[in-house]
Amino acid sequence: MSEVVELGAGGPTTGRHDPVADRIEAEVGGVALRLADVLDLLPDDGPGQLADARAFLRSLGADAQGEGRFGGPRPDTAPTAPTHPVDRLTSALGLSPAEVDLLMLAGMPEHHEGLSGVLRVLHPRGEPRPTVGLAAQLFFPSHSDRRRLRETLATGPLAASGAVALEGDGPWPERSLVPAEALWAALHGLDSWPSSLPRRRGPVATAGLDAWFDSVPAVLAASALRRSQPCSIFVTADNEEIAMQRGAALAAHAGVGAVLFEPVVLTGALELLVSLHSTVRGSVPVVTLPADDGPGAGATPRFDAHHGPVVLCARTGSAGARGARPLIAVPADRMTPASRRGMWGSTLPELADSAPYLAARHVVEPSSAAETAADVRQVGFLGGRAPSVDDVAVSVRARAGLSVSGGVKLLKPSVGWDDVVLPADRMAQLREAVNRLVHQSRVLDDWGFLRGRAGGRGVRMLFSGPPGTGKTLSAEVLAHELGVDLLMVDISRVVSKWIGETEKNLSEVFDTAERAEAVLLFDEADALFGRRTDVSDAHDRYANLETAYLLARLERFEGLAILSTNLRQNIDPAFIRRLEFVVDFDEPGLAERTALWRCHLPSGAPLAPDVDLPELATLYPIVGALIRNAAVAAGFLAAAAATPITRTHLVGAVRREYEKSSRAFPGVPAGISSPREQEA
Repeated sequence: MSEVVELGAGGPTTGRHDPVADRIEAEVGGVALRLADVLDLLPDDGPGQLADARAFLRSLGADAQGEGRFGGPRPDTAPTAPTHPVDRLTSALGLSPAEVDLLMLAGMPEHHEGLSGVLRVLHPRGEPRPTVGLAAQLFFPSHSDRRRLRETLATGPLAASGAVALEGDGPWPERSLVPAEALWAALHGLDSWPSSLPRRRGPVATAGLDAWFDSVPAVLAASALRRSQPCSIFVTADNEEIAMQRGAALAAHAGVGAVLFEPVVLTGALELLVSLHSTVRGSVPVVTLPADDGPGAGATPRFDAHHGPVVLCARTGSAGARGARPLIAVPADRMTPASRRGMWGSTLPELADSAPYLAARHVVEPSSAAETAADVRQVGFLGGRAPSVDDVAVSVRARAGLSVSGGVKLLKPSVGWDDVVLPADRMAQLREAVNRLVHQSRVLDDWGFLRGRAGGRGVRMLFSGPPGTGKTLSAEVLAHELGVDLLMVDISRVVSKWIGETEKNLSEVFDTAERAEAVLLFDEADALFGRRTDVSDAHDRYANLETAYLLARLERFEGLAILSTNLRQNIDPAFIRRLEFVVDFDEPGLAERTALWRCHLPSGAPLAPDVDLPELATLYPIVGALIRNAAVAAGFLAAAAATPITRTHLVGAVRREYEKSSRAFPGVPAGISSPREQEA
């Protein structure tokens, strides 16, 4: 089975004679000859207009006959498996030969400028369109036939499908016959669509979906697609995009052509256009349903008049399929780890050895994997090298389409292990957290740990300690090590006084982090993950509901979530039980402070001989954030003085950090002037 299938049918064959176009020429030629016969009955009262029209119509019909395109009677029934667009439409709608003639007549102005000129002469208002009265003279000449024509244009399948419409405000015989938008080009086999129906183009990826295709609902749906059963196949997934891609993949797996329509509100007219154009092409429409609580909720398409299968796509729980058509529900479950490994191995065989790692780190659909594969191959080609797993991470991040809400700040980490100074046991915990994500495939998939547990692939951590001890920096290091972004949640903007809004905002935050595969950081988490209280009023009850929601959502989270707090004792114990790691960030000791001074004073910075970093670490027990601030400030003091960074610059910068923190400054070491003298 091919892993990538191109959307849509191919265009018409090239060459002098295109069988699809020749059939239309034949049909139009036959109508043109009949129209010439009707004109023979009219007196030529103009300056040769009718004579010229008759000559042109007969010439057009003769051309069709001379090239063998028109010369036999049209069959009353279409083939069992029609392949021509006209036959597809005839078979699906049950059109009679007379209705096919009406369709050809309506399309004649689109076919040739000479035909539009002839029809303009015959139209009572000078429009280049055939009228109902002209159709009556051509195909329904008797009085009883007129009634049949009226029924055909009022309630027949040609009108009900929207293939031909009546336009104009005059008497019924003077109204114009108009084909549906872009239908005439489609009947010629051209890939022309109404502008109101935006479509999704490109390949459909099926790699890694074999297990899903073998599920009972998917097998039933594929059988219905192959048999062109008039039913609705309802595909639901975590979001609308995944549902649409799975619907397209299901059609490709069944071996039928599919047309993916961009999510639009399909009113009655647009629904008819989708059905009509899909029928002409012999394709299955794949349509996204509007959410019940979103725009277009009252305009859910039903496709009751469609004569084949339709694939309806929706986010799980957001919409329902309506209408009288039989329904086959096909939930698009998340791909299993084994399926993802197969997907990456098939999509990127250049990185087959890294497929288990890619499957664990990048939980994406086959369509996203195919796009990423194209990206990394292009990067490798331009760079003259083979693709790498880092290229995959960059592509996935770029294509995530990250939409950050007002309560989230996006950081692109650029710091590594060398930029953080912590005791050895704390560093070991951070590295262990990274390993839990990197080695998930072996432990969870191959060895079977936490099988079937929701959120088992996520890692949850608590960073607790005083301000400035490196909690946020450590979160950046973890994100950088994993090759992902860091999403910092602004608690004050996520929490809302309106009932239900906080849960909605948090749901968007978690969904965004999972979609972008980002590290999620809740700074000052005690404000959100605080202890539940006894219920004394409605506010307590809803606050406890928010906490309960957080507990459940955090437990289901499939990425790395970090709670950061200065007050560990304020965190609800229920959250603590759900955490894989609790890392205490204590104020640094002497050795850590010395290392922090070395870390924050770059090797390229000019240091005076009198600078003694162990002395600074001994005299001033401050946290890493203050050491960083003091080091930067000392650099600017030295630059202003046009000298190397001296002991005096560093001590003066430290003194100001003490003053900013409202702490007593321990004093200056021997050999340095007093603070007043320094300022002078």
